[in-house]
Amino acid sequence: MSKSNVKPAEGKLGVMVVGLGAVTTTFMTGVLMARKGLTKPVGSMCMYDKIRVGEGEDKKYLKYKDIVPIADLNDIEFAAWDVYPANAYESAINAEVLKEKDINPVREELEAIKPLKAAFDHNYAKRLDGDNVMTGKTRWEMVEALREDIRKFKAEKNLNRVVVLWAASTEVYVPVNEKVHYHLADLEAAMKADDKEHVAPSMCYAYAALVEGAPFIMGAPNTTVDFPAMWELAEKTGMPIAGKDFKTGQTLVKSGFAPIIGTRCLGLSGWFSTNILGNRDGLVLDEPANFRTKEVSKLSTLESILVPEEQPDLYTNYFHKVRINYYPPRNDNKEGWDNIDIFGWMGYPMQIKINFLCRDSILAAPLCLDLVLLSDLAARAGRHGIQRFLSFFLKSPMHDYTKNEVPVNHLFQQYVMLKNAIREMGGYKADETID
Repeated sequence: MSKSNVKPAEGKLGVMVVGLGAVTTTFMTGVLMARKGLTKPVGSMCMYDKIRVGEGEDKKYLKYKDIVPIADLNDIEFAAWDVYPANAYESAINAEVLKEKDINPVREELEAIKPLKAAFDHNYAKRLDGDNVMTGKTRWEMVEALREDIRKFKAEKNLNRVVVLWAASTEVYVPVNEKVHYHLADLEAAMKADDKEHVAPSMCYAYAALVEGAPFIMGAPNTTVDFPAMWELAEKTGMPIAGKDFKTGQTLVKSGFAPIIGTRCLGLSGWFSTNILGNRDGLVLDEPANFRTKEVSKLSTLESILVPEEQPDLYTNYFHKVRINYYPPRNDNKEGWDNIDIFGWMGYPMQIKINFLCRDSILAAPLCLDLVLLSDLAARAGRHGIQRFLSFFLKSPMHDYTKNEVPVNHLFQQYVMLKNAIREMGGYKADETID
């Protein structure tokens, strides 16, 4: 029998989510319903997936919790920040993702989750106009207020540990600036100087979380923790960070389908992806500066799976286009439509069409659960900095671009990374390769 080298999941785990919209309320409702035995947490790897450990006669297929100590759903306490004052119940009803009958059994618990005042800057999300926000605070004062929120939540609920998850809207694109984002001291100086151009509100949440000993997960494509100063902070505080952008619908399809084309040695002429969605995310992404952030994250997937340099005959000069269209009638029911132009033997053209009628929050909720549970696990295992093994759940996996590292976007290679990390933390051998 192997020996896990991870601290046990003792006591309660606080989950503090930035944003109390469709994704967060669907996540919270599902967890609260699942622990009452009223629903099943379908889509969660931590709840359902089994991994092989050992080889030959010692081979077993075990659930994650039987390999590593994962926090129990009954031990989770929720809190959130949001620009709108509606409590989690009101917000879940307003989101119109879940039917009222699937929310009502946990109504009281949801009503008790009242959003804390958001650290918010209207210039970073011009389409949002809620008034449940911190007023007149500099970036550094925002950090201090958020740290106080985390400490208070921990004390009030008698929590053993906390994880902070961003499930709010996509911010305006912030390019990495070497003078501000490369060294922790420079980032802190910029926060204290209230440099609103280079310090996004999300960076205040990440900084506060890490300094308070909470892993931080970036569920949007924001620059938030994706630069060296934050990596330095994660090392200094010994905390895991993960990001960026939940991989739910179209990019999940892309990261799973592109390997079919590559493995079969077929050529690619072009891949056109378009989405229609009508929720708050769609509204925010209707603003070009916010869409730019999302576009950068969605475009990176394909290029690292079908690499022109590796197969010039097959992947040179293919055209890749990504579009998101705000379409209110669909609300949270997103439609992802892919047109893929491929070519085969003797250059003859063929087409593939994929139409994914998905539900954004239904796909994102189990990712939130898995990312929270696995980030908490990583922290107890003493892992800090970028958690590359969580790339499986993320659209634009973080990597050290200062050293020309190429992220792994290939879904099945990401899955091997995930399994190997869990094996290692469980005291087994990481015995699969991703070549």
